[in-house]
Amino acid sequence: MSPIAYTATIIAVVVVLFVWNKLPVVFVAMLTALALWATGVLTLGQSLGGFGDPAVIFIASLFVVSSGLEVTGVTAWAGQLLIRGAGEESRTRLLILTMALVSLLTALISVNGAVAALLPVVVVIAVRLRRNSSQLLMPLVFAAHAGSLLALTGTPVNVLVSEAGIDAGVGGFGFFEFALVGVPLLAGTMAIIVLFGKQLLPERNGATMPADFSQHAKTLVEQYGLANGIYQMRVRASSPFVGASSSGIDLSSFSGLQLVAIQEGETAGPLRRPLLAEGDHLLVRGDAEAAAAFSTKMHLAFRDENAAGQGQETLFNRSSGLAEVVIPPRSKLIGQSVFPGMVTDSGDLIILAVQRAGEAIAAGSATKDAGGVVLQAGDTMLLQGTWKALDVHLDDPDVLVVNSPELVRRQAVPMGPGARQAVVILIAMVLLLATGLVPPAVAGLLAAGAIILSGIMSVEQAYRAIGWTTVILVGAMMPLSTAMVETGAAKLMAEHLVNLVGDAGPLALLAGLFILTAVMGQLISNTATALIVIPIGVAAATAMGISPRPVLMSTAVAAAGAFLTPIATPTNLMVMGPGGYAFTDYWKLGLPLLIWFFVVSVFIVPLIWRF
Repeated sequence: MSPIAYTATIIAVVVVLFVWNKLPVVFVAMLTALALWATGVLTLGQSLGGFGDPAVIFIASLFVVSSGLEVTGVTAWAGQLLIRGAGEESRTRLLILTMALVSLLTALISVNGAVAALLPVVVVIAVRLRRNSSQLLMPLVFAAHAGSLLALTGTPVNVLVSEAGIDAGVGGFGFFEFALVGVPLLAGTMAIIVLFGKQLLPERNGATMPADFSQHAKTLVEQYGLANGIYQMRVRASSPFVGASSSGIDLSSFSGLQLVAIQEGETAGPLRRPLLAEGDHLLVRGDAEAAAAFSTKMHLAFRDENAAGQGQETLFNRSSGLAEVVIPPRSKLIGQSVFPGMVTDSGDLIILAVQRAGEAIAAGSATKDAGGVVLQAGDTMLLQGTWKALDVHLDDPDVLVVNSPELVRRQAVPMGPGARQAVVILIAMVLLLATGLVPPAVAGLLAAGAIILSGIMSVEQAYRAIGWTTVILVGAMMPLSTAMVETGAAKLMAEHLVNLVGDAGPLALLAGLFILTAVMGQLISNTATALIVIPIGVAAATAMGISPRPVLMSTAVAAAGAFLTPIATPTNLMVMGPGGYAFTDYWKLGLPLLIWFFVVSVFIVPLIWRF
């Protein structure tokens, strides 16, 4: 068999295996790369070269940046804005706002960057509104494809067709000239998705959808009886507590009032100094009138008057949070005595309450003097401390964490610690991508490195943040594009099609080039497809005596219509897992969109750029 025949056979088998959907997609992708080497179509270096491709490095770095935005609560904040703008009931408004946002971001930083940045936002929205992620994630990606035609920086294909116009002597395309066709594309895409998306998309979620933690704090404080009567009071300069010993604070004269903890003003963690200072906080539980009398007499100020007495606001905020832990069998903590307000051995966490079999046994009655409560296996404790302390000290085999503080913080604390740094890093990456000062892979790596160096994430967290399934899929499937170019299969297909339709007029040429580009674009990257089709289209336009400009723009539109398979673009693969999509789900919504792209490419483009 010839190399072209081997390549065609491998493509056919790969498509069948993807449609069959019985083997893991990563396994099929790796077999594809190995088959290209085993048949001699590519060398070993070429077969595995996709893993070192700059696009793969860029995608991996985007996962780190995206996770950094999620960890710091930027995505939770953006999700709240989208929910607030769209309302919890309006599917149409939610889809329109989401698609408009991703298309505008795509125009600045490319499809991959925009989808990676907004993917966790949309997942959080799906969880919070109890909607199926499959109804939101594919519209996100397909709107990004349409948005890539809004500006020159939307996709590398735009740059290629602009440079090809310059080389052909007809001039390049302006930065926003693409919007003349991009706006109709996006408007039609949004209309099709809003009108028909619900029927054409599946109703399911990804296998790894996160739980909804938006009301986590409220649930915990209610369960442990702390919903009301918790007050955080700041020590004023005139307070007699300034310079006093932390062990000398006596609330016995204030009936029904209990000192839960003393927090440092700077860190919101348990007080480590022997003496109190101005700005420190007393965490007090009890009657509202008694708390007010205590604050007046001791010159204390409620830290937040609006949240005074609301447990979830006082205990759960940007600085500090709550965590529920279970005492497992054989834990070293079994037999130890604890009491409310007790600081753990690490000195960073406060025990607020203890429950046994769902009943409070130390929520305010036990004290240090009374001996506290002796822990047993199965007891649960509510701990409070800074988010950093919760992350660090709960990785302990002597306790089982019910819900990861990191996952809770990502959803429930908008614009938390490090959010400003994360936003600055994102803006810097956007500027680098929009201006083209450095290649996209370099911009992504610089942003990911900044996320780690700023302390937003550790190296280990960055490793865990990368979607390795997507990275491996993209890297393993890239050699298929190389094979089609190296063997001449793609060029042979293009030349035959141009010879077939070239005598039928310029509209037939556009239609033929669109079909070729769209078909190839479902199997190999649209950039590789454009590199193959552009020179043939320009040559055909010259031979027919027409301007190459509409041919080039039509090719750009066709290259963006990569809707029918998950392997068409990296972003299609990005949402496959979180959206719970199967291989055959893509074409159902993708086909109507591809027809609209065909109409724009063949009939609207020539009205704007004349032959």
